[in-house]
Amino acid sequence: MTAVEIKVLSTHAALDVLNVIGPKFERAAGCRLSFGYDPAKAVKRQVENGAAFDVAIVTRPVFDDLVAQGKMLAEPRGDVGRSGLGVSVRQGAVKPDISTTDAFKRALLAANTVVRSTEGTSGIYFDKLLGRLGIAKAMRDKIVLGPSGRVAELVARGEAEMAIQQIAELLPVTGAQYAGPFPPDLQLYSEFAAGVATASQHRETAAAFVKALTTPEAAALFKAAGLEPVTQ
Repeated sequence: MTAVEIKVLSTHAALDVLNVIGPKFERAAGCRLSFGYDPAKAVKRQVENGAAFDVAIVTRPVFDDLVAQGKMLAEPRGDVGRSGLGVSVRQGAVKPDISTTDAFKRALLAANTVVRSTEGTSGIYFDKLLGRLGIAKAMRDKIVLGPSGRVAELVARGEAEMAIQQIAELLPVTGAQYAGPFPPDLQLYSEFAAGVATASQHRETAAAFVKALTTPEAAALFKAAGLEPVTQ
């Protein structure tokens, strides 16, 4: 008998946690999980274009939009955590002072290159933030657009000096070191939620997987991965 396959579309923020929880759930539920990772907006586009899936782990605005479109069920919803934005530099490099808005601006202007995601929440916000800080023109030739995934990998390879992304996506990158979060007055938090596809043929198993993402064990793993608990 072929095991049921549960297709999961997720942002990269949950990747390391899913690598731990996934195999345990497969054994317990007798199913097979398959994962596809992309920024939340890319996941949204895939779903809108008809991609088949059973579970999606995306930012709350994307979750709510897909529910409104009838692509996902409003319940069950698993609030898996929230992540702020941070900075990484190459392993062994001096960590810049980014504790205040002025210090953050100086650190950006002192960097030769800064990589951000192309269409992820962090990259789009950072692009607008440069305008707010009045340094968009000065930074124009320093910005590197990263591929889908963890942009700090470019820093680890020496292809950029500084990386901007959600903390949960910066922490796991080998060869780069986390320098710290954005200053409080510039911070942006993204909440992530898991839910079930309306068209899923395996709703019961999909819902069980969503529930598995909200257990105390899962919460501890998400916290270690840089995702703080979501306060209700």
